[in-house]
Amino acid sequence: MYGQMAQTLSFGLSGVSGFPVQVEVFSAGGLPGMEIIGLPDASVRESKERVNAAILNSGREMPPRRMTVNLAPADTRKEGPSFDLPIAVGILVSCGQIALDPEIDLSRTVFFGELGLDGRIQPVNGALSMVISASEQGLQDVILPAENAMEVACVQGMRIRPAGHLADVIDHLEGRTPLPVQEQREYGSLLSRPWEGMDLSQVRGQAGARRALEVAAAGGHNMLLIGAPGSGKTMLARCLPGILPPLTFAESLETTRIHSIAGQLPPGAGLMVNRPFRAPHHSASVASLVGGGNMARPGEVSLAHNGVLFLDEMPEFSRSALEALRQPLEDGTVSVTRVRHSTRYQSSFMLVAGMNPCPCGYYGSRQRECRCTQVQIRKYLDQISGPLLDPRSTHELNDG
Repeated sequence: MYGQMAQTLSFGLSGVSGFPVQVEVFSAGGLPGMEIIGLPDASVRESKERVNAAILNSGREMPPRRMTVNLAPADTRKEGPSFDLPIAVGILVSCGQIALDPEIDLSRTVFFGELGLDGRIQPVNGALSMVISASEQGLQDVILPAENAMEVACVQGMRIRPAGHLADVIDHLEGRTPLPVQEQREYGSLLSRPWEGMDLSQVRGQAGARRALEVAAAGGHNMLLIGAPGSGKTMLARCLPGILPPLTFAESLETTRIHSIAGQLPPGAGLMVNRPFRAPHHSASVASLVGGGNMARPGEVSLAHNGVLFLDEMPEFSRSALEALRQPLEDGTVSVTRVRHSTRYQSSFMLVAGMNPCPCGYYGSRQRECRCTQVQIRKYLDQISGPLLDPRSTHELNDG
C-alpha cells in the first residue's frame, strides 16, 4: 500500500460555539515533511514543529515519510494551537507508531490541547465551548489538557479524561494505562466559594448612594455616579457585584464560555460563580470595548455579560466608544464583524459610570471652590449623549 490514512476528531471555535473538525492524516512515501491544509492560521501551521518535537520527546519516532494533514471542513478557518494533540495522535496512528486498543473508537473521541516541545499538554482557550458542543453532537469521550479539566467539571453526561503529557495519551490509546475519567460535579457545590471582592459593609456614610446601589442591584438598573474626586464613586461601584445574586448555572456557562474564549480564565479555574466586574481604562478603543481584532474576539461589554461594566471618568472616553455601547445596552447582544469573521456575543450587563461634576471636579463641593466656567462645565457634560443619560438612574454624591 502506497500510503496509510488515520482520522481523529477535534473541535474549533466560532464565536462562543464550537464546530467539529475532522483531522485527517495521510502518510505516504516521498520527501520527508508535513503539510497542513484546511484554512489553518499561523498558530496551526506552526504546530508541525511542536508536534514533531513532542512525539520525539514522548519516546516515539517521526518516520521519514511525507505527511499531509487536512482539517475538515476545509472552507472554515481553523485557529489556535488546540489541534496539536489530535494531529500528533493522527500521525502516530497513520505511521503505525500506536497499536490502538480495539475498545477505543477514534471517530467518537474528541482530542484537543496544545503540545509543548517536551510533550507536555498545555491548556487552551475555549475548552468549555468545545466540550458543550461535543455534548450537543452526541459525543461523550473527551481527552483534554489537565489544566482545562476544572473548567468543564460541571458538564454532565461526559467522560472527561485529563492528560498532562502526550506519552500518557499514547499509553491510554494502547490500553496499557487508561486515563482516569474525571468525576463530574454539581454546580451547587461551587457556590460555597467566598466572595473575594469589595463589600458594601466596608462603606461608611453615603446612605443615599448605598440605597441607590441596592435599588439598582434589585432591578438590574444602570447607574451614573456624579461626585467630587475622593467621594467614593469607584469604591461604591466595586461593591456592587458583592450584593448581586450568584450566577445561575445557565448564566455561569454563558459567562465562563466568553471568558474562556478570551483567555481570561486562569489555569485550573472552574466555572465562574460570581458576577464579573470589568473596569476598562478611559483610553480604551471601540474594538476593545465591543470586540474586534483580526479574530473578532469578545470585548469588555461581553466580558461583563451577566455582571457590571464600570466606566470611571466617563466623559474622558471617546465619543465613538460611548456611542458604541448603545446597541449592547438596548439589545443585550453585540455583533462583531471583521473581514475574516462575523459573530454575535451576548452582552447583557449593568452599566455603572462615574464622573466629576465639572472639569476640575469640584462644582458644588463644600471642600473646595470650583474654578470652571459655565461654558466649560456644559462642554464637559455634553461629552455624553442624551440617549446614554437617564436621570432616573443618576445619583449625585457629596464629599461632605
